Amino acid sequence: MTTDQHDDTTPGTERGGHEHGRGPRHWFHRNPALNLAYRIGVGVVGGLVLVAGIVMIPYPGPGWLVVFAGLAILATEFEWAGKVLKFAKHYYDRWVEWLKRQSLFVKFLVLAATGLVVLATLWLLGALALVGGWFGVHEPWLDSPIFGSRG
Repeated sequence: MTTDQHDDTTPGTERGGHEHGRGPRHWFHRNPALNLAYRIGVGVVGGLVLVAGIVMIPYPGPGWLVVFAGLAILATEFEWAGKVLKFAKHYYDRWVEWLKRQSLFVKFLVLAATGLVVLATLWLLGALALVGGWFGVHEPWLDSPIFGSRG
């Protein structure tokens, strides 16, 4: 929603399936300082969820689900986030449909590329050296170029 849309305090105005005149959000909406604090809070929480989802994308688990959740949180207060959510979901669905139509070889290549991204980030973060140290393996190539040697 734009700032102009949020500044409309006419009772009965619909936004997100709720009327402005009801509920705790209306109380925040009437007080400019509280409204700003609420919007900042939504921005911070939604932004953190979004960033966490982006970090999780290449790893097994709900990365894209968390990205969509972060965008949905942001979309409750920011119109641009709703547009990005719609755009991202559209292209995610297209990607999934395209991948379903591909041969087993292409699916394997995508899986291998994903695995390489995971290994590269684990190496950059020093996780490979950490785990190697647990097993008494102290190879220099396991050390992170960012964090260096842990020994």
